[in-house]
Amino acid sequence: MLSAGIVKLPDWTGVEKKEIQIPVRDGSSIRAVVYRPENAEPGPLAVYFHGGGFTFGWPESWEHGFEVMTKQLGITVVGVAYRLAPEHVFPTAAEDACDSLRWCAEHAERLGANPAKGVVVAGTSAGASLAAVAAHDAVERKMEPKVTGVVLIGAGLVHHDAVPESYREHYKSREENRDAMILDVRGNDWFFEQYRPDPKSHFASPLLWPGGHGGQPPTYLQATGMDPLRDDSLIYEHVLREEYGVPTKLDVYAGMPHCAPDFFPMLPVAGKALEDLKAGVEWILSHRAE
Repeated sequence: MLSAGIVKLPDWTGVEKKEIQIPVRDGSSIRAVVYRPENAEPGPLAVYFHGGGFTFGWPESWEHGFEVMTKQLGITVVGVAYRLAPEHVFPTAAEDACDSLRWCAEHAERLGANPAKGVVVAGTSAGASLAAVAAHDAVERKMEPKVTGVVLIGAGLVHHDAVPESYREHYKSREENRDAMILDVRGNDWFFEQYRPDPKSHFASPLLWPGGHGGQPPTYLQATGMDPLRDDSLIYEHVLREEYGVPTKLDVYAGMPHCAPDFFPMLPVAGKALEDLKAGVEWILSHRAE
């Protein structure tokens, strides 16, 4: 990485970066950015959805993660700029995520990837919700090439008005972290007011996927202790592992607010989260070799 004071910037030496347009179901096209290792054998494919409460954000905001995946793991990463609220309300972002994942998987070789080495879908915050939706949609549609791994960072996986009664006693983080830094309950609710999701729809609450979670690929999650969304990840990971036998790996950063490693790159937790990301993706890819 290049250094800018106390914050390190990605070093794209040896990486090809280009913009593309991905067609989606309503005839529109959406912007995406492809990061591919130069002068290397085609590696796995990863499709990433950025955070921003469904209302703002851009793929380049997670370039520190792309650098780890491309330069250290040889992955071709496609960062997708799905359409945003309030101009595009639910379920546009979810549909864009499903469409773009399928398009990227079908055109992996054109993008410089080899899907036989793995197809990973990843996201941060709202983008992690979209990644979970897209992964379920891909399994349900029996997409080929298959999704072989999922990365969820600070994910929102069930709307607070749709938490199943059986998990209510474990859903405490929304109240415990009501006034947390970065993302508090008031801010989270404002994002939903813009996006206007149907709380009980599985495209808004992938925890509620009507067909269940059987067949989901190995899933790596990062969560932070002082996040109103913390228990989304904890409950979801438990359901995948205990109820469906899905391999999972979970890292929790105690005392940290929502997606703190991304918002505070100068803190030690940021470097730790990137190290954990590398290990988590390596763990996902290792399942391809089993």
